[in-house]
Amino acid sequence: MSEKQENADGIRVSVVIPCRNEESYVEQCVNSVLNSDYPQELLEILVCDGQSDDKTQQIVKDISSKNSNVHLLINEKQTTQHALNLGIDHAKGNIIAILGAHSSIDSEYIRAGVHSLVQDDSLGCVGGVLNNRYSDRLSQAIAQAMSVPFGVGSAHFRTGAKAGFVDTVAFGIYKKEVFDKVGKFDLNLAKNQDDEFNYRVKKAGYEILLNPDIHADYQVRAGFGQLWSQYFQYGYWKVYVNKMHKTITTLRQLMPLLLVLFLLILVPLSVYDPIFLRFLILGFAMYMVGALVSAFTQTVHPVQLIRIISSFVILHFSYGFGYLLGIVNFIVLRRK
Repeated sequence: MSEKQENADGIRVSVVIPCRNEESYVEQCVNSVLNSDYPQELLEILVCDGQSDDKTQQIVKDISSKNSNVHLLINEKQTTQHALNLGIDHAKGNIIAILGAHSSIDSEYIRAGVHSLVQDDSLGCVGGVLNNRYSDRLSQAIAQAMSVPFGVGSAHFRTGAKAGFVDTVAFGIYKKEVFDKVGKFDLNLAKNQDDEFNYRVKKAGYEILLNPDIHADYQVRAGFGQLWSQYFQYGYWKVYVNKMHKTITTLRQLMPLLLVLFLLILVPLSVYDPIFLRFLILGFAMYMVGALVSAFTQTVHPVQLIRIISSFVILHFSYGFGYLLGIVNFIVLRRK
């Protein structure tokens, strides 16, 4: 056994789980950590609850009464970014893992992540591939749309299309020294906290590893309205991140914006000149062909194809319109 492998033994890990009103999911999330193959005496679970008014707190208390390594922390600010930082402040581990209440992890997730971090001094973070889970045919379509490149671009932690160093991962496992060097999550960000933080991790000289051999399950949004709201916020706050760092952090974020601008410009111009209408029809046709081909990789059922294509449209246009509003508010109007 190598020296680094020996040093991997005995490493304490803190798992931070922000949540609010997650009575349907929090038990499964916490139990997935408790059922992991990492030694429980080296594992602490910090559930940071944003003053839930459902049964979330009671569920966590019941679990903690039977498991001394599960702790409930009250996040008085209620927002995700405050919950994350609250957990980090209380974490006693040398490794800190971030989970969402809608997620659950495979048994080897923590052990494999810690092993990777110990083996490579250049690493600051390790993450795995997300398996999108669903509860009905509609949420299944959303999950299918979010698992192909046409839907989410180069978000490799969703598609599993790439292994190795990446720009960001979901539910990362971090060396605690990263937070000491880079700082914690930005309290001004209502969304995109992990993307922005991982950008700082990379900028500080650390690598982020996507290990496709470890997996986490994620319960996708159950309806189109929730999906629209989620990705609208992602697009909106991405602009704030870009403005803060004075750079475009990833090129894929611009594609939905270009799609929205294409629509907003050509639709009114088509009223005045048929040539613009032809461009509009051509662009729409190309988009639909791409959507249909990608949907066919997931199913051949006609109704489900329509659901998946609809999910593509919502993913792209909600993000694009959110991004456009973010440009107006954060850059043009210079709002804080």
